[in-house]
Amino acid sequence: MPSAASNGSRVPRLQLTNVTKSFSSSQVLKNVAFSAYPGEVVALLGANGAGKSTLMKILSGVYACDDGKIEIDGEAVDIISARDAIASGVRLMPQEISVHPDLSVAENIALGSMPTRKIAGVTFVNRGEMLRQARELLTRLKVEHISAERRMGLLSLPEQRLVEIARALAGQARILIMDEPTAALGEADAETLFGVIASLRADGVTIVYISHYLDEVFRLSDRIVVLRDGEVKGEFQTSATSHQEVLRAMLGSDLGDLFPEKSASPSDEVVLAVKGLSQPGWLDDVSFTIGRGEVLGVFGLIGSGIEKLGRAVYGAEPAAKVRSLEMNGAAAELSTPKASIRSGMAFVAAERKQQGLIGNLSVRANTTLPYLSLFTRSGVIDQKRERAISAHWIKALRVKTTGPEQEVRLLSGGNQQKVCLARWLLGKPRLLVLEEPTRGVDLGARREIYEEIRRLALDGLGILLVSSDAEEIAGLADRMIVLEGGRVVAELGSEATAAELMQAAEARPLADVMNGEKL
Repeated sequence: MPSAASNGSRVPRLQLTNVTKSFSSSQVLKNVAFSAYPGEVVALLGANGAGKSTLMKILSGVYACDDGKIEIDGEAVDIISARDAIASGVRLMPQEISVHPDLSVAENIALGSMPTRKIAGVTFVNRGEMLRQARELLTRLKVEHISAERRMGLLSLPEQRLVEIARALAGQARILIMDEPTAALGEADAETLFGVIASLRADGVTIVYISHYLDEVFRLSDRIVVLRDGEVKGEFQTSATSHQEVLRAMLGSDLGDLFPEKSASPSDEVVLAVKGLSQPGWLDDVSFTIGRGEVLGVFGLIGSGIEKLGRAVYGAEPAAKVRSLEMNGAAAELSTPKASIRSGMAFVAAERKQQGLIGNLSVRANTTLPYLSLFTRSGVIDQKRERAISAHWIKALRVKTTGPEQEVRLLSGGNQQKVCLARWLLGKPRLLVLEEPTRGVDLGARREIYEEIRRLALDGLGILLVSSDAEEIAGLADRMIVLEGGRVVAELGSEATAAELMQAAEARPLADVMNGEKL
């Protein structure tokens, strides 16, 4: 539990006063004001499109605010570029891990502030000093097992996240913004991160923490600030509030049921039948079926094999093999994504920015990309028809955007995920493979995505839902299988709980699981 911040008359490390931002005619932030003190963790919460991402981009220099004042340690600062933010001691850890995989750990840490030396009037990178500084920072974070000389691409995602923190500290970060930092982490790695956060707090670093996991927020933060529709709608001392009070501020009401009612009895018609799916080092003799209108949930912890299962079924893992595979009653092969699309399969990847979207393209272009041939005549794209189709899906999926021509990178995480979903629904698939469909998505957007998944199932779409979120699988799936060590270790019915899934995945006593389960 965090210690209560005793601020007294201390000067805030960060003070925002009447910060305002608009895009075209849409006002995204309206007179936002809050403060954060040295050694304090302030959680910034809000539903889909509340303005969190825009505010953090203002603080990190991606956008300039239209009006208002930003003060750091009592001094007004103008942050209009990333360089300004870094110079002011502000560093952002975005949702998606942002590293250079072909550079070393030390080089990634030193980016933007490489130590140099001059030899005969020529400036060179001081590699010895760079390695020394990197090792010092990794030791400070108690992650000395990560070699400063190791190539970044060889590290696990959790290790890359820790290197990102070291990079922020190398820039003398006074304010560290963490945007969904545990989204790609398993339980053990999240615990490591929480220990690092405690160490940073003790060193006086101010942390602005964004997460849709309320249990994390209540465990880590001193205060909670809630945005709704671009305005601050609540500010709470964490120790003196409740989940429901925070949710009311976020959503304007109680959350109610997060998950829609499950299907009474999915069809017996089999859409996909997989026997003996294997991939060296990841999957070992995995078999399952999915019925028409059925949501089959596949649960596992990070490293269990769930990272590869959906990709293998879709044909995106060349090393995967299968004894037999039937799609819509006909024999098929694990071949290529293009063949899978032709057979009526669609795939929404977990890493939407790297594998699902092209950030600089519009919502329109991203929506139609897999089926571009349908909009092309004599080599010319019919953009008018594209706009009409994308406008239809914007309305159908309640995507918050200024319109089809807005760049998709400017949308919130939840709205980006809806665009990923829309691009595949356009092709009217019979099987939808979903990887971690609400990773980095807030509670309000999660509920909308869950409702859409259930609606699609009721319309007859078979859905393979792969997730490391036990609550998500238990709340959505009509049937569930659990992976551990690449093998199916349990098969459960629709009434199974998140605790039972965790028990099957970890072989831990059920009481222990219940004590640690997310709310």
